[in-house]
Amino acid sequence: MGLTNNDIIKKLRVALKLRDEDIIEILKLVDYNIGKSELGAFFRAEDHPKYMPLKDQILRNFLNGLVIYKRGPRDKKH
Repeated sequence: MGLTNNDIIKKLRVALKLRDEDIIEILKLVDYNIGKSELGAFFRAEDHPKYMPLKDQILRNFLNGLVIYKRGPRDKKH
């Protein structure tokens, strides 16, 4: 079985040494607001009662925000 979106964000979090606050800030860069408790639900074990699967849209926003977070905002070329 392949990786779930939850697995992907967990691995990126560890590899990039990101804290919850960093992930929340990354999502804000692409105008996506998320609370710390909702974010925590993505990092729980699948059998935990408060586990929540990470939807494609949130992962996509996180990855887009991560590009801005690491490289800076895109320069607008005229």
